[in-house]
Amino acid sequence: MADWSTGLFDCFSDCSLSCGGNCLLYLLVHHVSGCLITILFGYFHRRTLRRDFGLKSSPCPDFCVHCFCHYCALCQEYRELQNHGFDMKIGYDANVQKQQNRGVTMAPMNEEGMKR
Repeated sequence: MADWSTGLFDCFSDCSLSCGGNCLLYLLVHHVSGCLITILFGYFHRRTLRRDFGLKSSPCPDFCVHCFCHYCALCQEYRELQNHGFDMKIGYDANVQKQQNRGVTMAPMNEEGMKR
């Protein structure tokens, strides 16, 4: 198992990230829909990300990370994807194509495909 490329609390390492609008939208969805829904979604996403990249479950189990450090976990996962060459602006399908062109094997999509 590999370590994450950045720490859970390295949120200020990417301050140049201009995601203010996305953060506000996420905060609205997070608090209107009920925190548990977004925490569960985050937990399943983190678990999949760890499996796909062979990452350690640290500093604690995925559900606990999203329960107690939800926003830090989202930032860490975003940085991890960036450090693996993903560009969130182009979407999932374009990233799959980009990785395949580089010769990187990605986890297969489910039958319905991943929604943006």
